[in-house]
Amino acid sequence: MTSTSSNEKTNLLGLDHDGLVEWCAGLGEKRFRATQLFRWIHQRGVADFDAMSDLAKSLRAKLHATAQIQPLAVLSEQVSRDGTIKWLFDVGQGDAVESVFIPERDRATLCVSSQAGCAIGCRFCSTGHQGFSRNLKTWEIIAQLWYAEHELRRRFQSDERIITNVVMMGMGEPLQNYTQLVPALRTMLDDHGYGLSRRKVTVSTSGIVPMMDRLSQACPVALAVSLHAPQDALRDDLVPLNRKYPLQELMQACQRYLAYAPRDFITFEYCMLAGVNDQPEHALALVELLLGEGKGPNWCKLNLIPFNPFPQSGLQCSSPEAVQAFAQILLDAGLVTTVRKTRGDDIDAACGQLAGEVKDRTRAIVRMQRKRSPALATADAYVQEVKG
Repeated sequence: MTSTSSNEKTNLLGLDHDGLVEWCAGLGEKRFRATQLFRWIHQRGVADFDAMSDLAKSLRAKLHATAQIQPLAVLSEQVSRDGTIKWLFDVGQGDAVESVFIPERDRATLCVSSQAGCAIGCRFCSTGHQGFSRNLKTWEIIAQLWYAEHELRRRFQSDERIITNVVMMGMGEPLQNYTQLVPALRTMLDDHGYGLSRRKVTVSTSGIVPMMDRLSQACPVALAVSLHAPQDALRDDLVPLNRKYPLQELMQACQRYLAYAPRDFITFEYCMLAGVNDQPEHALALVELLLGEGKGPNWCKLNLIPFNPFPQSGLQCSSPEAVQAFAQILLDAGLVTTVRKTRGDDIDAACGQLAGEVKDRTRAIVRMQRKRSPALATADAYVQEVKG
């Protein structure tokens, strides 16, 4: 349930299909009524119970008394020169999260947030530098998709589905919010809801091994792993979670997930940081990591991401030449490798730039300043050399 008080109405955006069936049963209503209601909410984007014309009047009266369809308030919208749209949603108590719509020729992707802030603290991520406030509730995750899908249909005057892909790559680490994430994923996948393919819903994780195993059993969707380094010492600095789940454990978890994944590969994200993780020796170590122990090259794909600098990071993006040289080593080893095209960077909507507004409860800036590592000191020296 989405409410804890008998006087508080249940926000139906927070219930997946099975949850809504159970909730409607509590009202004395049959399963098909829940399905009708679910379609009205998610397929048609209707929030007014009175407009749900094929529901019995008695059911509509019950809904008015006990339920609501409460979306998130939109605080701002920015449109990039490349067509990318970024929305800032108010999630209350001084927190706001961002979602990004990325239109392309063959797909239309929505990047969705799962937390207000992020507690992982990756050095190259603007969200992590803001710290962490709280997990989003299921309805707050789905409300981002609900608004974007139906607002875009209205703008484009379309009755067809607009959003073809969802990536849980917005603010936050999705698998740290597992219990709220899974019902949201199920709503995205449900044919009575958004009808998205498991192949076209992607959860991105920095590598929370136990939750990766749980997701493979509960709701296996496409998986993207934020790798960013081929050795534990460097990854400890860039992705602090590595100290708890080092690379060997992470690779084993990826192999286990692969048995249930809707695609026959895992995607590894690799943010290119000048002078830190972009040298030929890093590429060769990455080949060894991914192809070691007799693994063939087809079990994974590499997505190289040009770093989007922000002042607090002290880091710079690798040069195009360094990125291409790095990619060529991977390609020569037989690894499928792409370089992500930066979208929406003029409105701070590109990878790693989402920040929103967060009431930090973790003193992230202080912690990050105290943990400046030798690897990042090297990066600072590189930045000074470039500037000087």
